[in-house]
Amino acid sequence: MPMTNHMRSQNGVATLIALILVGMLTLFGIAALSTSEDEVTIAGNGLQEMRAFYAAEAGLERVTALMQREYDSTGAPPLVLPQGSESLNGCDVVFSTADGGPAVNRTLTNGSLAGLYSLSKNFTITSTATSDVDQAAVELSQSFETNLIPIFQWAVFFEEDLWTQPAYAMNIDGRVHVNGDMFLRAGQTLSFKDRVTCGGDINAGFPYSGTSGDITFVDRQGNQVNMKQNGVWIDSDRSDWYDTASHLWDGQVMDRSFGQAQLNLPLTGGDPHKMIERGAGNPDSYEHDATFKIIDGVPLSLIGGVWQNVSASMPSGTITTDASAEFYDAHEKKWVRNTQIDMDLLSTSSYFPKNGIVYISDQRNTGTASGTVLNATSLVNGEEIGAPLTIACENPMYVQGDFNTDDKQPVAVIGDAVTFLSNNWDPALSDKSYKYRSASKTEVNLSFITGDLTPEGTNYGGGLENLPRFLENWNGTEFRIRGSMIEMWRSQQAVGTWRYIQANDAYYSAPSRNWGFDDDLSDPNKLPPGTPTVRMFNRTGWRQSHVALRE
Repeated sequence: MPMTNHMRSQNGVATLIALILVGMLTLFGIAALSTSEDEVTIAGNGLQEMRAFYAAEAGLERVTALMQREYDSTGAPPLVLPQGSESLNGCDVVFSTADGGPAVNRTLTNGSLAGLYSLSKNFTITSTATSDVDQAAVELSQSFETNLIPIFQWAVFFEEDLWTQPAYAMNIDGRVHVNGDMFLRAGQTLSFKDRVTCGGDINAGFPYSGTSGDITFVDRQGNQVNMKQNGVWIDSDRSDWYDTASHLWDGQVMDRSFGQAQLNLPLTGGDPHKMIERGAGNPDSYEHDATFKIIDGVPLSLIGGVWQNVSASMPSGTITTDASAEFYDAHEKKWVRNTQIDMDLLSTSSYFPKNGIVYISDQRNTGTASGTVLNATSLVNGEEIGAPLTIACENPMYVQGDFNTDDKQPVAVIGDAVTFLSNNWDPALSDKSYKYRSASKTEVNLSFITGDLTPEGTNYGGGLENLPRFLENWNGTEFRIRGSMIEMWRSQQAVGTWRYIQANDAYYSAPSRNWGFDDDLSDPNKLPPGTPTVRMFNRTGWRQSHVALRE
């Protein structure tokens, strides 16, 4: 074969091979481009779906916030449940709310409030977000629950900081909750017999002095375990507090390090003291709930929907406002202009409140520029109340003698301050040294909401052990109380300095404290009328029910 023809033949093969390679490379390139486009498309779809997911979640959050705001402002769910649409994060979001049915009483089973009963109501919120770019859609739904928990289920509840240093052994046999901080000292032994929760810190000792005595909390097995371990106090100041407290008390003691939140009343204005202030311009006032009230010493009854002055028709002696009811409060260093209520006469009269709620406010001028007269209300002859009752008073209140001891009823007393006077109280001796005012054994069955004193310097204001105030020489005489003790504000009227027997101007000596939680309060049918509730919101369920790329 001629050389020229052979070379031409080789050139043809090379050309063919080159064309085949070029074709293969082209196919590879097309495939690569197609794969890249698919990956970009997939990534884009994923991005839009994620955008829709977050938009749908934002829709849930928006509706939840609307529900909570309505509860905060009115104490009830919206009359028209939230629904509608809006543009969020480049998506169209449609949301709706479904009512889960009537509120029901149930026992809570989770968290630090497990074991308490609540009036619970459920809602289901649905939020669907659709991307404006490629119509990627995500639908989310969430169960939303409101819980109203009667506050008298706690043996002790403090809105402000709780301070205590009882000189003698003191047991607290029910639940304790504090929204502020706890500062604990003991002369002998201070024992918490049930779960303790705190929205702030739990401190062994006061800021200006260390602690003393034995302070014990209960663990889950019911054992009392001391805060002092191997000579070292265990409290919130320790870096290992969470781990050590978990080990010692097994979740029965929780503060903010554990995520424990404050527990608040559902009040429009946010100030608990408004509950006992007058109702004008104040939707939180007990005056709106009462069917019997005493305003500036005048008794009024709600009859046929109209408030009527019943001074002339009430049994004589039911309400006493003249000088015969006055006495001296050595704590306040003021004479008390007293509205005295004879509970026996009121309970057997036709004016006992139909719904069991009484409201009292006395804003009469104190008579002197220095304000040396204190407007107040006292309750006497209250051994038998006869029916459930709550008395809310803007002023300080005094409970004299055995109270609600015969045919015990659910009873609450709410005042700027609450002072207990023994069966032996004699107003004629009220302005003499406390040593002349010897107390006698006294028993009361009631829950109370009251104020305490702001600590000043090294004066801690008397603390938990003096939340119920006294004016007599108890000298170890027993004062027995069964109920619930709630501190909800700093007193605004009864603001005298706390002083004990070491002080030259002391006004009392402490009783033997036989205090305990009334187990009847664990029954929702045995609560005082109008018992305040703390509100908690729970998200009880969440699910993603739909994800799609719409065509």
